Amino acid sequence: MKIKEIIVVEGKDDTIAIKRALDADTIETNGSAINMVTLEKIKLAQETRGVIVLTDPDYPGQKIRNTISEHVPGCKHAFIEKHAALHKYGKGVGVEHASPEVIRAALKDSHVMNEEAVSDITQDDLITAGLIGGAGSRERREKLGQYLKIGYTNGKQLHKRLIMFQISKAKFAEAIENISKEEYDG
Repeated sequence: MKIKEIIVVEGKDDTIAIKRALDADTIETNGSAINMVTLEKIKLAQETRGVIVLTDPDYPGQKIRNTISEHVPGCKHAFIEKHAALHKYGKGVGVEHASPEVIRAALKDSHVMNEEAVSDITQDDLITAGLIGGAGSRERREKLGQYLKIGYTNGKQLHKRLIMFQISKAKFAEAIENISKEEYDG
């Protein structure tokens, strides 16, 4: 499997994991202190071949993702769930620990984030769905991120992420219904 886009990862170990999963070129940010030279490389890659951002499911990974989105609009974003990116002995979390199958699935499900998009999903919808401000809301947000393939986000950022990925109210409602059914059956 060859990927046209260039995949942006955090480091060498992530590049090795990507190459185990498929044939792709990468750009390494070398951690969260991403510099302008690297951002220029990413910008050129986006203009010529397209970019998929695949960072670790942690705070530094989110920081890198935000920096890239700010400087290079139109990139696709792929997410790996935290449980699928854990070291087998619990020593860290990262793309480098994900299986080739998980990496391929994340890349297949990548999305373009759209900052200017609007949504008919309201903050009240998030509260009513038990996604913010209540017991178990963190777990429900994790399940929602998995179901919609938009990654985990905290309560403050959830609405923004739903807008950026242009999640419709119908798709949101379907996801909440499935999560509720899963919780009821489980």
